[in-house]
Amino acid sequence: MFPGLLAVQRAAMDGLRGAHARALDLFGFGVHECAYEVIASGPHWRLRHYPGPATGASVLLVPAPIKRPYIWDLAPGVSTVRFCLDRGFSVHLMEWQPPAESDGPAGIEDYADALVSACDAIAAERPGLPPFVLGHSLGGTLAAIACAWRPSLARGLVLLGAPISFEPGSSRFRDLVVSQDGDIPEDDTVPGSLLSQSCAFLAPETFVWPRLMDAAFSLADPAALETHIRVLRWALDEVPLPGRLVHQMVEWLYREDRFRNGTLTIAGRTLGPGDLRIPVLAVVNPSDEIGPRESAQPFFERMATSDTRIIEHPAEIGIVLQHLAILTGRQAHAETWPEIAAWIEARV
Repeated sequence: MFPGLLAVQRAAMDGLRGAHARALDLFGFGVHECAYEVIASGPHWRLRHYPGPATGASVLLVPAPIKRPYIWDLAPGVSTVRFCLDRGFSVHLMEWQPPAESDGPAGIEDYADALVSACDAIAAERPGLPPFVLGHSLGGTLAAIACAWRPSLARGLVLLGAPISFEPGSSRFRDLVVSQDGDIPEDDTVPGSLLSQSCAFLAPETFVWPRLMDAAFSLADPAALETHIRVLRWALDEVPLPGRLVHQMVEWLYREDRFRNGTLTIAGRTLGPGDLRIPVLAVVNPSDEIGPRESAQPFFERMATSDTRIIEHPAEIGIVLQHLAILTGRQAHAETWPEIAAWIEARV
């Protein structure tokens, strides 16, 4: 009886959050993305391509799989997709799909393999020119693992608030995750709403109070308030995750820090910092409690390549959570993204 009741409760939670999102759509805060075409797909993923006069490098944008990807294309003034198109890049975006029953349990290896397939599809368009991979949050973590697994996969990697080092004290969120008891069944599917609510209960000072403070600070700035509401609408649009992926992220990375320690095994290969041999840029926000500098720098210190760099961008208002500032902050788009683009262009 209890598993059935739990399934009903989870479905009701997802339905309620979906209803909130549709209500915001009625007030003009719906999704308005740039036109795109799907050029490749596989279990739990699709690869988008955004048409445009591509004169520069190919880039692959990798969102975190827990939410829909349009946070990268939220509104014309704060759209990473539009920025990259205006810069002349050939823009692709990984769109993670909800797990289907026919997919089977999927973990870190499956998601890394999906990124390998996506990069191969992009490289087939322009032979000899692998893309630059830009990953946010968990999307960046998975991208780093994929690039270590296949060193020729990308020409460079940009980590946007993406933790790759999980030693104690690397982030407040990491320490809170590790302090929790319990395990997640690997053959289960974890609703996105359940993960969001769990994070809110686990770390309200990271996911609740900053959201309320940002709303208050945004009241005097109409543009910031509009972005804040659009981010809130996006936050209601969640994607369920495979239990295996959640279990492995918590146990293998957050608890055991296998990737930084060189003990992460993917498809029979043991990976660590020495396997990530391409240029890597980490973009961090000192106010971000999920992917601060301390979640990248210890990993960088163990890498074989010297072509690494960490740049900081400031806290902003109108972005709900500082973890999202690099994607939705006006100052980030005006100042930090041109610096990211220059880093890419210098390595073409």
